[in-house]
Amino acid sequence: MRTGTKPVAESILRPVSGDVRDRQEIARSAAAALEAFGGAGAGERPAVIGFDAFIDSIIDVVDRRHSMEPGAYDRIETIAQFAARVGSAAGKSTNLELVVKERRFGGNGPLMAGAMGRLGTPVTYIGAVGAPGDRAEVHPIYADFAARCERVVPLAPPATTDALEFDDGKVMLGQPANVQQVTWARVKEAMGVDALVSAFERAHLIGIVNWVMLGGVEGIWEGLLGEVLPALRDTHRRRIFIDLCDPAKRTDADIVRALGLIRRLDGLVPVTLGLNLAESQRIARVVGAAPFDESHNLPMGQAVRHTAESIRTTLGIDCVVVHPRQGAAASNGAGESAWFEGPFTSSPKLSTGAGDHFNGGFSFGQIAGLPLAECLAAGSGVSGAYVRDAQSPTLSRLVGFLSDLPGPG
Repeated sequence: MRTGTKPVAESILRPVSGDVRDRQEIARSAAAALEAFGGAGAGERPAVIGFDAFIDSIIDVVDRRHSMEPGAYDRIETIAQFAARVGSAAGKSTNLELVVKERRFGGNGPLMAGAMGRLGTPVTYIGAVGAPGDRAEVHPIYADFAARCERVVPLAPPATTDALEFDDGKVMLGQPANVQQVTWARVKEAMGVDALVSAFERAHLIGIVNWVMLGGVEGIWEGLLGEVLPALRDTHRRRIFIDLCDPAKRTDADIVRALGLIRRLDGLVPVTLGLNLAESQRIARVVGAAPFDESHNLPMGQAVRHTAESIRTTLGIDCVVVHPRQGAAASNGAGESAWFEGPFTSSPKLSTGAGDHFNGGFSFGQIAGLPLAECLAAGSGVSGAYVRDAQSPTLSRLVGFLSDLPGPG
């Protein structure tokens, strides 16, 4: 791993190439290209995605009750208010009421895969979507998800997450014990190496997400490197998308080891590393790249774009995309660099899964062959429609959304 880099100020202020079209023009161009792709090619470019799965409980935290009727309460609106409530209990105690608004299938992999399946990609999903007592059967809560996929291979029962939703973000309380059953040995047991090679040979997109919570992911990467990817023909016609997910609890040594494996994967198949803003700051610090830093007083888009470029060139991989709430930036090995201001809304119907839907939309744009700025528009459009509708958009919904893209607000 290359660790030498220019000083932060010099690196972040260095000019980069970018898409000079305005936001609406990029969105409309992406819409037209995706509509054409959906009619002509989406069904011919499959994806294989794995390996986690969670059952998400979408939760309000009650601030004050007006009565004991189910909906007669005011919710705690921000993470800061929630933190203050919890902090005030230090040395005492407190009781917080959690209102479960919905239980739905979740997990970074299923949400990304479900988004791509709804858009028209033939998806093979391999992961912890098994039924209680029979991990070879699909869990009932994943029935709708399975209907979006071409094939689902259960490996273990899903884990669970309590998703506390606030206006300014969410707090995810995960219980990941079940997904630790997902290992390379279990993948081979469920499918066999020959079937794995066949599935990956067809795939134009390979999605591997949630390294942070799955201890078996590194073994899966090693297995793919040793037993599957070298057997594939024309490896550069396909892409790998990796989302490490929030690495706050992992050590720097863990991150360095994981990034070393990602560089090895990139040596066989071009890799895109997807990061949210906080994740990009941690990764940049670990590898010596230029982190996003508000103290530079640069426009958000310019600062995030430079961060994406700095991480990519420092790691030496094909593509890095960074998506804060306000939009997304990316840099790739072809010399493209772009920022796209997203259709942010301050009143989402659902925020859990927004980043995974961005990943699905961005990857859909990549396999459709869109330019980098339009891939960012596709990701932002899928995420933007999802948080407004509380469901994954169809391709026609995405095309309409991008054609008349809402302003950020």
